[in-house]
Amino acid sequence: AERFRYPLFSIQPRVGMAKLTIVASIKSKADKVDLVKTEMVKLIPITRAEPGCVEYTLHQDNKDPTQFLFFEIWEDRDFWQTHMKAPHLQAYLAATEGFIENFTLNEMTQVA
Repeated sequence: AERFRYPLFSIQPRVGMAKLTIVASIKSKADKVDLVKTEMVKLIPITRAEPGCVEYTLHQDNKDPTQFLFFEIWEDRDFWQTHMKAPHLQAYLAATEGFIENFTLNEMTQVA
């Protein structure tokens, strides 16, 4: 029997090409869905125009309207960190303060 050599394939890192993926899950308070959604939608055109932003999309759960997800891709972490300090993001945080029930954020790297 022929033996397989491992790995059967290799993954070569793309030096200098690793983009940062952000998955942010936001759950608004039930009575603040419209306000939170409006404030998040305001972020989209401004953020998409930021240097280093590759993708920035907002999603809302089909069964639970209080559940939102931002899917973001940035050229690198430095661009994302600049975004996190931007005036429009700070304005969003101020406008939605006390109206978010739960927030989780994952910094990720695409593997396939």
